[in-house]
Amino acid sequence: MMAAGAFDLSGKRVYVAGHRGMVGSAIVRRLASEGCTVLTATRAELDLQDQRAVREWFAQEKPDAVFLAAAKVGGILANDTYPADFLYDNLMIEANVIEAAHRSDVGKLMFLGSSCIYPKLAPQPIEESALLTGPLEPTNEWYAIAKIAGIKLAQAYRRQHGRDFISAMPTNLYGPGDNFDLNSSHVLPALMRKAHQAKHDGAGEIEIWGTGTPRREFLHVDDLADACVFLMKNYSDDEHVNVGSGSDVTILELTEMVARAVGFDGAIVRNESKPDGTPRKLMSGSKLQSMGWHPAIALEDGIASTYRWFLDHHGEARLTVA
Repeated sequence: MMAAGAFDLSGKRVYVAGHRGMVGSAIVRRLASEGCTVLTATRAELDLQDQRAVREWFAQEKPDAVFLAAAKVGGILANDTYPADFLYDNLMIEANVIEAAHRSDVGKLMFLGSSCIYPKLAPQPIEESALLTGPLEPTNEWYAIAKIAGIKLAQAYRRQHGRDFISAMPTNLYGPGDNFDLNSSHVLPALMRKAHQAKHDGAGEIEIWGTGTPRREFLHVDDLADACVFLMKNYSDDEHVNVGSGSDVTILELTEMVARAVGFDGAIVRNESKPDGTPRKLMSGSKLQSMGWHPAIALEDGIASTYRWFLDHHGEARLTVA
């Protein structure tokens, strides 16, 4: 179900949970032009794993709308090392916020998930209907199960209590505020950090794992934020919505784009003794695009602007998992 202008953010009190993260901060930037009052709370001010504290905060602040972008996140190593933390922490955050939003009669809530919710071998491009049709990728199943629970929780409150709670599933994201730690970052910021270091050190080459042929999809976080506001204003239905760019590139092509942005002109060496991972991971964006939303930031342009942000914030860039 969708109706244009169904939920007007103007004049509303809008809570962005996780406002210091890459996604949350992008949503805060995007909301600046919506004429709403943005509510935020740091972890020191509000522990989202504390049920009583969350309920009291909602009762006091009375938000009209909620973007639930707070989560414990990390790469494969972190997921594999701390499975209990990734499952428990994320379950607590989403359960406390969604229940408090219900108790406080919040007008609309959006839960932010992740493309890792889909089966490891889902048909490409991945449609929303692929959810729960096969086994998950084992390396991040703890995080994925928590995110699936969040989708189902939003659906359950819609069905049982008539709440206008929706879910959006972003693809691989990049942009300002990303994690550039080589031990825990995702592929795009990791490549950027490696290329930057190689240029700084005068190295003649950088190495990538595998053959460079796997294909991956990327979306600038400001495009995601725009899509989230679009959905908050225009979408109201049970099923989650994919948010992606609709196209993908090979890892080698991505590395070449990053090298151009950084100004690294050395060789790109493929270490084929290392694993490639999944051959392709592309989400279908047809559902969202049929509503009239399309991404605005081309990948090459987005990589260039992200590198400028990295240079400007090099001392502040988040180099470890939060």
